[in-house]
Amino acid sequence: MAAAEGATRKKSRSEIDMSSMDKVIGYRLRRAQHYVFQQFGERFAKYDLRPSEYSILVLVEDNPGRRQNEIGDVLGIKKANFVALIRGLVERGYVELAQPPADRRAHALYLTEAGKDLTRQIRQTQDDFEAHCIDVLGGIDARDQLMALLDRLTPHRPL
Repeated sequence: MAAAEGATRKKSRSEIDMSSMDKVIGYRLRRAQHYVFQQFGERFAKYDLRPSEYSILVLVEDNPGRRQNEIGDVLGIKKANFVALIRGLVERGYVELAQPPADRRAHALYLTEAGKDLTRQIRQTQDDFEAHCIDVLGGIDARDQLMALLDRLTPHRPL
């Protein structure tokens, strides 16, 4: 009996029966997310950015002056976590906070010049990565089909 258990434990990954998981949407999405985040980490390592920081920088560039809570809400990041992310981007000199005249309690977000320079670079890196993903998927039509299917699961609602 012990020998049989030992033999079972020594199975390589290629011998593990994954047929029950191969049809689980959540599992397949998680595997794809893992690959994309791993590739992101490799490509963005020189910038020392996490995916959430990339998203913040791009959204702040596209939406200067929006309140901190608005950007955090659309990204689905909890307030405490978002405040910490913004603090880090401020300390690194990429983002600055300003108080809108209408609401002294709020913080509007803007990119600094260093933040604008960095965002130009990371957008190019993301464009290159996006082209790689499109190639792996089999072209733009396949990418568009994947996006449409994902939208059916998550129809552009705030998280």
